[in-house]
Amino acid sequence: MTVVTPFEGIGASVKRKEDLRFLSGRGRYTDDINRPGQAYAHILRSPHAHAAIRGIDLAAARAMPGVVAVFTGADMVGLGGLPCGWQIHNKDGSPMAEPPHPVLAQGKVRFVGDAVAVVIASTRAAARDAAEAIEVEYEVLPAVATMEAALAPGAPAVHDGVAGNLCYDWHIGDPAVNAAAFQGAHKVVEFELVNNRLVPNAMEPRAAIGDFDPTTGDYTLYTTSQNPHVIRLLMGAFVLQLPEHKLRVVAPDVGGGFGSKIFHYAEEAIVTWAAGKIARPVKWTADRSESFITDAHGRDHVTKARLALDAEGRFLALHVQTLANMGAYLSTFSTSVPTYLYATLLAGVYTTPTVYAEVKAVFTNTVPVDAYRGAGRPEATFLLERLVDVAAREMGMDRIEIRRRNFIPNDAFPYQTPVALQYDSGDYVATLEEALKVADWAGFEQRRQAAKAAGKLRGIGISTYLEACGIAPSAVVGALGARAGLYEVGTIRVHPTGSVTVLTGTHSHGQGHETTLAQLVTDRLGVPLAQVDIVHGDTAKIPFGMGTYGSRSLAVGGSAMVKAMDKIVAKARRIAAHLMEASVEDVEFDRGTFRVAGTDKTKSWGEICLTAYVPHNYPIEEIEPGLDETAFYDPKNFTYPGGCHICEIEIDPDTCQVAVVNFTAVDDVGRVINPMIVEGQVQGGVAQGIGQALLETAVYDENGQLLSASFMDYQMPRANDLPPVSVATHTTLCTHNPLGVKGCGEVGAIGSPPAVINAVVDALRDYDVRHIEMPATPAKIWGIIHAGQRLAAE
Repeated sequence: MTVVTPFEGIGASVKRKEDLRFLSGRGRYTDDINRPGQAYAHILRSPHAHAAIRGIDLAAARAMPGVVAVFTGADMVGLGGLPCGWQIHNKDGSPMAEPPHPVLAQGKVRFVGDAVAVVIASTRAAARDAAEAIEVEYEVLPAVATMEAALAPGAPAVHDGVAGNLCYDWHIGDPAVNAAAFQGAHKVVEFELVNNRLVPNAMEPRAAIGDFDPTTGDYTLYTTSQNPHVIRLLMGAFVLQLPEHKLRVVAPDVGGGFGSKIFHYAEEAIVTWAAGKIARPVKWTADRSESFITDAHGRDHVTKARLALDAEGRFLALHVQTLANMGAYLSTFSTSVPTYLYATLLAGVYTTPTVYAEVKAVFTNTVPVDAYRGAGRPEATFLLERLVDVAAREMGMDRIEIRRRNFIPNDAFPYQTPVALQYDSGDYVATLEEALKVADWAGFEQRRQAAKAAGKLRGIGISTYLEACGIAPSAVVGALGARAGLYEVGTIRVHPTGSVTVLTGTHSHGQGHETTLAQLVTDRLGVPLAQVDIVHGDTAKIPFGMGTYGSRSLAVGGSAMVKAMDKIVAKARRIAAHLMEASVEDVEFDRGTFRVAGTDKTKSWGEICLTAYVPHNYPIEEIEPGLDETAFYDPKNFTYPGGCHICEIEIDPDTCQVAVVNFTAVDDVGRVINPMIVEGQVQGGVAQGIGQALLETAVYDENGQLLSASFMDYQMPRANDLPPVSVATHTTLCTHNPLGVKGCGEVGAIGSPPAVINAVVDALRDYDVRHIEMPATPAKIWGIIHAGQRLAAE
């Protein structure tokens, strides 16, 4: 075997291995799979946000051509509902309200899109036609489409028995210490904002195929999921009540997830259960309109905040009150997003001595809300970075100086925040200074004046952010309400000729894991990249793992692989020592070569691998044959990427259109495995952040109808909405995982929205604008400009 050059290992911009099949149309997605004899499912969904079901007439539908079966919630009585994966406790210690979430509606529907019945037919068209023949008698009930309406006295109850539509009233921090800090403040800045609701809109809509083998009693689910093992656990144990060895979950290629494909959805349970009932495969594929009203939405916070400062502009205390929309039901991880993934990040990169946060989670008659790229950290960062800009303005300070003055200094790490988390490493000054340089912050005023001469309004905005990735450790999050472990697993299977198969519990939905994880093997074992195969996404092949989300795949999954490779190398050194008649302590290993220290005795990787499987000359009494090792890794702490994003925009005052003309992202993501993939991940996240800041929002009317339920009404960013994004990294290593990595998948979506809005507010400085809510649409800007012109005229 040829020993690989180091250029394929850690730090190399290797082209993505998986792109050849994707770009040539050879990807294998769930909708590409067709099982012999499969039928097709169409789900009848509620047109009402809130209604009692008084009757369902299925006779006409069952008589339609091609119909195999029709089921309603009455057929699934006795099965479990969709579970929530994280329990939160109220301020008084009582558990949150956790109403049942039936797979098919039973008695009531609670949002437009709630599943009422499923038709299974020989074709998709036949199933759709039959669904239209189902007659449902609804008694339409008053709906609450906003948190304000849901919390109003006497508001209609989304769930019977949930008082005031409140899921929980939670807090973190010391309220007495916090209140005392405000008493001595030189200045208190008060601020209120909305973090707008988003629809994820992954490139690939969700799909699911249920299959059942009557000869063995085995079920198989093919699904568009970021964590197949968790789906198997939740669906098998809690919903369908199947033993895990009788349920296989396969998630092949996944065309984008962004968090929306973490969760266990009703459709997965429906097709799996139905396949057993009719003894043939059942396939469901969402269309885009269906995705808008069934995929979990993201964000949707309303927050009031108060920041106390001393006379020098140093932060003394932060008090935050947030309302978080849960939608009609609790999605899998929804309850953790506004609590342990949001409020624990409110210290940001600053030395604020005391932070107290109160969060109320509210049920409304809308699509359930859950994690979306960044999950709580973008919400915290947007609040904090807008608040810092407002504070700088009201204190008469420079926006850069107020940040520098409050940064956590480099010599303070490990740094214990007042909201539970302890940061292990960071250099916030360095990322700031690099971003200012790349963005040419010093030359901005000259560009502003040139734009003004051309009749344009130009602004620049900054965001210095921090996030938490690789949620951990299991014992801690378990004590905080998580109902699952958050470790990861890696199996390194070395073959007799030296090639390697990696079995990982993480998953890929576009991040390039098949390349990046292979680079870890190349770097450690010296195996050429082409001879490393990454296997994921099939519970029948891989050990129990927790999937991919929260930028955990390298920090947690990669670390498990490193531990497994350490076992491989330790065993291989013992074999090499035997072959070279040396002590194990004297055998060195470096990228494919075993050497006796201080001699010219060597053995190649291939020789050792072959010996392990053909043990003719082998210490069989001391070492088992084979080279196949598994390791589990449970992190000691989160990882903490951070950085600085700078956005420069231009507004045409005639059309009020915002053009993003420059964007700079300097991020500390820990050790960089593949710079090209990091750059792509950051750019993709920035695109989503710009989308939230300027274009995207989910809008409901007072009756709970989603008005922005198609691309005609929900504006996604396009190529001409995005500028070239300058990406750079400044590395401080994570101190508690063996790779030193921190995570890069979410940073772009976290740092960019406040940078964009800060730039828009800066461009409107002559109109005395304190804040503009996302998305900063031309209509909103037109109102600001023309209101200012009227005031000037008066």
